[in-house]
Amino acid sequence: MLIAFSVAPTVAADDTGSVSAAVARAIAVVRESGLPHRTDAMFTTVEGEWDECMAVVKRCCDVIAEASPRVGLVLKADIRPGFSGELDGKLERLEAALERQSGD
Repeated sequence: MLIAFSVAPTVAADDTGSVSAAVARAIAVVRESGLPHRTDAMFTTVEGEWDECMAVVKRCCDVIAEASPRVGLVLKADIRPGFSGELDGKLERLEAALERQSGD
């Protein structure tokens, strides 16, 4: 399964509104998990089995809660039993489809 999620404190640490220090602690949790993952400007996507992915998301929320009295979480999951390597596989299929379309 793939889980794309965004977790952040709902209360900024200072007047700039930045939450990057707290989010960095959550990303460290993802990296330490050993699961395949990708982080972009809006979401982090992890790939693995249900329980291991959800454990990472929970730990990220716990780490954010250490810095803020309130935590915001957005989560989207692609549950597709029997498939792995989809973190890259989905993108490869998309690029192939785009190539086929440009050849039409």
